[in-house]
Amino acid sequence: MTVKYKRVLLKLSGESLMGEQKFGISAVMLRYYAQQIKELVDMDVEVAVVIGGGNIFRGLQAASGIDRVQGDYMGMMATVINGMALQSAMEENWIVHASDLCD
Repeated sequence: MTVKYKRVLLKLSGESLMGEQKFGISAVMLRYYAQQIKELVDMDVEVAVVIGGGNIFRGLQAASGIDRVQGDYMGMMATVINGMALQSAMEENWIVHASDLCD
């Protein structure tokens, strides 16, 4: 198969990681995304991934009394958590290591 683009930027919504759940991270969705990314890489496409944190943080927004700045920090941490979860799924399914992904 011939690909149209050699490099792509994939933006994943944190909320999409919930799958059918009401919050959190679905293992099914992680495996699905890891497989989709692997298919692109196998076609020699360079993939950059941006991932949100809405699946974790938006559930906390209902709590009152959280300072705006603290809320922003929590959102950033949610993004890091999702990135680590996706990295883990890719390493598990591909037998790939983080250092290989950052070359």
